[in-house]
Amino acid sequence: MQVKELGHLVLYVRSLATSAHFYRDVLGWRPILDGTLGPNPMPVAAFNAPGGRTHHELLLIEVGPDAAALPQGRRVGMYHFGLKVGTSDDELRQALATLRANDVTVLGASDHGMTHSLYIADPDGNEIELYIDVPGVDWDDPALMATEIKPLQL
Repeated sequence: MQVKELGHLVLYVRSLATSAHFYRDVLGWRPILDGTLGPNPMPVAAFNAPGGRTHHELLLIEVGPDAAALPQGRRVGMYHFGLKVGTSDDELRQALATLRANDVTVLGASDHGMTHSLYIADPDGNEIELYIDVPGVDWDDPALMATEIKPLQL
């Protein structure tokens, strides 16, 4: 078997309305399905990135306000997922302006040498890396993965 690409991401969320607003209105995902509408409501919402690469790239499933929070500290499981937001620092600056305009806390900003990244959390605490690939980087050089991480100055 050989994986061809990452197909989609499914997240359990406390509030479908809150999370759908975040992914749709702050991060700019294109809604495909809003399960709260129609004669048979379902607690799900599906989205695509504006490119519409596949049937869905993000699915949110509401589990309710009393669902357990993500554990703090060292743990097994997902650390974060990355979303490419452009190809230049100007686009990353635009993303930062959108985050600030929506009162989204930036958890960190890193220069990885091959990428420039902002780190945020969604309403349920799932960490998200918003990044751009640094132009002109030779991605065939595996040593780039071990580049010292520096603070990013935008």
